[in-house]
Amino acid sequence: MDTNLSEQIARVVRETLKDGLREQTRKQRRTARLYTAAAAAALYGGAAVAAFLVLVLDIALPAWAAALVAGILLTGLAVVLKQQAGRPGSGTHDAELGAPAVPPVVPPSGTPFGTPPVPPAPPAAPASGDPDAPRRPA
Repeated sequence: MDTNLSEQIARVVRETLKDGLREQTRKQRRTARLYTAAAAAALYGGAAVAAFLVLVLDIALPAWAAALVAGILLTGLAVVLKQQAGRPGSGTHDAELGAPAVPPVVPPSGTPFGTPPVPPAPPAAPASGDPDAPRRPA
């Protein structure tokens, strides 16, 4: 009877965990769909802004020059946004999401990778100033 009770408890725990995970994945799928829809809308919105910019510049420039200027401006904006995204503390939400901080990698030697080796301190110069005098530890 004791094994039957433990099996029943294990089954109930498994079913409860499955239900909880199923609910979490349902919410995550909905969030992923919303992010995808937002990205698609932003893509089409960006294309409309680019077309508007080309048409406005086409008033003063030939069509090919207007498209070139618009392309250069949008590429410059993309570079600036990428640089902002790469900066530490640029608004990433890793800390908010509870992502663990990654500690720096330090090899067993105690110095970080990429640090040039430093020789030990030079021996102390003799007090007499004579370079040939025997050296004694201080």
